[in-house]
Order: sequence, then structure tokens, then C-alpha cells
Amino acid sequence: MTDTSVAQDASASEENFEDLFNEFIGRVDIIEGAVVNGTIVSVQGDAILIDVGLKAEGRVALREFAPPGGKATVGVGDVVEVFVERLENRNGEIVLSREKAQREEVWNQLEKAFETNDRVKGYIVQRVKGGFTVNMNGALAFLPGSQVDIRPVRDVTPLMGMSRIPAS
Repeated sequence: MTDTSVAQDASASEENFEDLFNEFIGRVDIIEGAVVNGTIVSVQGDAILIDVGLKAEGRVALREFAPPGGKATVGVGDVVEVFVERLENRNGEIVLSREKAQREEVWNQLEKAFETNDRVKGYIVQRVKGGFTVNMNGALAFLPGSQVDIRPVRDVTPLMGMSRIPAS
């Protein structure tokens, strides 16, 4: 091999390294506290391994992908939104959360509804002192008992699990 061909090979590998490095730097914009798209790499028992494009994958509990009382319906290759809690834990894995990503999306929807003065729908899940806890697609809110109906309600049992939209 001549000195010229060795120099060309070194130059080519430096360009390849530079391309790979630039591609990696383009993905490092992922920061803690952000919602990102990730690809499911594998399902291992009760956990899902998700690749978000960094040096390591993150593990998320399978139950975070299941609807209440149901089974998770995700598989290898599916693209899902996850919340980046930490870029690296002591095992070298990225700490991800599906539930927090969903909660973030719900808050964004609630903010838009507030800005446009739209109504939101929620389901009464529990009676608490002075009112009710309402679930609005994952975001919990307090509904004062005086706002449930036009007249005071003595028996609240029929309201549990019911969707309520206050009268205008």
C-alpha cells in the first residue's frame, strides 16, 4: 500500500467519523424534561426497551402502555412518545416515562382549551372534602361540590364515574 492510499483511507474514515459525530450531535438536543419520540427495541417481561437516538436505551414499565384494566398493545418497531426524566442512571440507561409524556400532552391540551375558552371534559373519580376529584385524560383536578349541579346534590353515588360539563 502506498503512502497516498493510506492517506486517502485515513481521510475517508475521518469524514465518516465526522458525519457520524455530527449526526449524534444533532440528537443531543434531547434534554431532561422533554417529550421525545422513541422506537421500541424489545419487550422483555414486564419492561419495554426504547431507543430515543442516544448512546443507550431506556427501560419503561409495560404497565405504562396499558389502558386502565387492559393489556399493552405495543410491539417492537412502534414509535412512542416518552418523557426524558434523566439522561443516565447508575446502570447507564436513560430514565424514561410514558405516563409523564401523556400527562404533559394533557396539560398542553388544557392550556389550549384555556386560551381559547373551550370546555373540557372530565370524569368524577372520587369524593373528597368539599367536592370531587375529576380525571381529565390523566390530569387530576378538584371540582367544588357547589359546581356539580344547579341545586345541592344529596346522593353523589350516581355521579361517580360520570362525565360532567357544567351549564353555562
